[in-house]
Amino acid sequence: MLEKEFRNEDPSGKIIAFMLLIVSLIGGGAFAVKLGLQGIPPLKMALFRCILGVIFVGGAGFYYGMSMRMRFEEFRRLLLIAALYTLHTITLNIGTQHTTAARSTIFFSLYPLFTVLFGHFWLPNDRLTVTKTLGIIAAFGGVFLAIMPNLQGGSVTGYLIGDLIVILSACFLGLRITLTKVFVQDIYPYRLLVWLLALNIPCFYVLSHIFEREQSVEWTLTSTAGLIYQGWIITGFCFLGLTWTLRKYKASKLVVFSFLMPLSGVLFSHLFLGDELTFGLLAGTGLVAIGIYLVNRQS
Repeated sequence: MLEKEFRNEDPSGKIIAFMLLIVSLIGGGAFAVKLGLQGIPPLKMALFRCILGVIFVGGAGFYYGMSMRMRFEEFRRLLLIAALYTLHTITLNIGTQHTTAARSTIFFSLYPLFTVLFGHFWLPNDRLTVTKTLGIIAAFGGVFLAIMPNLQGGSVTGYLIGDLIVILSACFLGLRITLTKVFVQDIYPYRLLVWLLALNIPCFYVLSHIFEREQSVEWTLTSTAGLIYQGWIITGFCFLGLTWTLRKYKASKLVVFSFLMPLSGVLFSHLFLGDELTFGLLAGTGLVAIGIYLVNRQS
């Protein structure tokens, strides 16, 4: 049930600048994952990331005097978005194993489109328009153009199953963002995010115990830095910032900034790993910028 005053405003200039900061930081997540995997198995890293996220968000909530106690009527909604978080994480990992990293990045970048589609039916005053559709297509085209050089070689049909699973993951994430927009009207962002992460801790613990029992953790400076970035910068600060903005502003106009994430990830790789900046990346960034402008343009 939605609130009588469902907050769904257009983002201001300050919020747009804040979103640019958020997506730029999240774009460094792939680089942080590479660092973390040098000493920490993936499922264990997901477990530790959730724990660090709970510490960050819960600590911030207590500092500002927010109640973290789950109410009985909130349990089913929190369990639902926690399950969607688990599903999109697992399907993304499985799908990526059966396709290339570049193809996975492209197809996972479809999740803003699913968010807009779900929002068209479920979110008041956030309907799909021609201009908004053109903006989404332009932004996705920018991501495709930037990563297209990495698609050389391999059989398209051989990657089909993996591509479809990654698209399913994008659908799960789009649905979770839409439901978060709905639920955060009644559940304060700190409490919603704390319980989303906390409910996933036992899930990742069990999966890690089953599949990574023989794999040990090596706490090196590199792996620890990668984990802290994922746990406190992305899962803590960035997820909390995204949840807070979803409480008040239109989901369709916020998620389009997500198309910048893979591009900022390439920029991180250029700065820290020496990867080459190509013309396709620069042109793709321009297309993404045009798409963001079209989606956020005031009528």
